[in-house]
Amino acid sequence: MTIQDLANELRKMYDTAPKNEQVLHLHLFGIKYAAELSRFSPASVVATAGIPRSYGTEINKGRNLARYVELKR
Repeated sequence: MTIQDLANELRKMYDTAPKNEQVLHLHLFGIKYAAELSRFSPASVVATAGIPRSYGTEINKGRNLARYVELKR
């Protein structure tokens, strides 16, 4: 997966998140794509996706949670 692929998926998850759940979806993105994010920094993916820089921190939180949680769907 390229950084552009990750950015496209991030943008899609962010844009389609229900109202008041965007940050939750950033955490989910970090969990879902933790392995791929080991090759790219969350800040670079956020920049490529064109969303606020501060959300890189939220993605990193999800990435760190990935070893402790499992997605249901």
